[in-house]
Amino acid sequence: MNAPAPASASAATVSAIPADRLAHFPVALFSTVMGIAGLAIAWIKASHVGGAPLEIGIVLRWAASALFLFLLAMYAAKLAVHPDAVRADCKHPVRLNFLPAISIGMILLSIAWAADAPFAARWVWGIGSGAHLGFTLYAMSSWIHHTHYDIKHVNPAWFIPVVGNILVPIVGVRYAPADVSWFFFSIGLVFWLALLAIVLYRLFFHEALPARLTPTLFILIAPPAAGFLAYVALAGEIDAFARVLYFTALFLTLLLASNAPRFVRLPFFISAWAYSFPLAAMTIATFEMAARSGAGFYGALAWLMLALLSGLVALLTLATLAAAARARICVPE
Repeated sequence: MNAPAPASASAATVSAIPADRLAHFPVALFSTVMGIAGLAIAWIKASHVGGAPLEIGIVLRWAASALFLFLLAMYAAKLAVHPDAVRADCKHPVRLNFLPAISIGMILLSIAWAADAPFAARWVWGIGSGAHLGFTLYAMSSWIHHTHYDIKHVNPAWFIPVVGNILVPIVGVRYAPADVSWFFFSIGLVFWLALLAIVLYRLFFHEALPARLTPTLFILIAPPAAGFLAYVALAGEIDAFARVLYFTALFLTLLLASNAPRFVRLPFFISAWAYSFPLAAMTIATFEMAARSGAGFYGALAWLMLALLSGLVALLTLATLAAAARARICVPE
């Protein structure tokens, strides 16, 4: 997995960014890696299941890898120049939950590269999984011991530390003893259900999410969709429990799709990238259902979702570039 040299370009870009703007570099930008890597995996899956051009997935895989290295260099520069700003991220009730997007990006890249660069993918998976466990322990310790949290701080972004644990077994079954994958899967499954109850309580009985966080509702899809993929990797078949996970994710997808006008009216925020990875996970899960069941319905649904996902990521990319051109990124919230 020898990436073409984005590191030097990243360093040049970092050095060109004013120090005051670097202090406001949003850790939520790592969700762009999750979205593009998820799209890459979806196209690679489509090439294996439905004969889609593999080259599309390969190009997207390189793009996600280069973007991850660039963003990692940016955040490392923020840590070096503005350590207090990074500490503030670690204590913030919302931004804290986007820190594990760094390790999730590594896990997704290990999935994307697993077939073509297994040695490098194994190392990336190991580092990403270990880092994600650390992020999960830190996030949960913060939730337990800090006194500044209120029910209004709860939002679907709190699932992000959980989603990464559920992703680990997808390729972890190749790289480590089965118990390692079951360990991560168990963490993800149990605490997804616990957090789901808390998040739904907040959504049902308290004020609506602010516009900036409304796109994070799509994160509700990710745990059952990714959980389905992980469970199938562990069990080797689609059984009753796998179907429960898949159809839960499908229902949540339909629920959010039925509210599409509400999301379309929102202005663009970086948090809009929260649409992308959950839909990518659902697309990949549907391709898996199509491959294992042979039912034409799942195949048609998977292709429809892949088309919508590709268009969505293209629009998000253009909107992000436009926001960057207008200096609306790396600014105070």
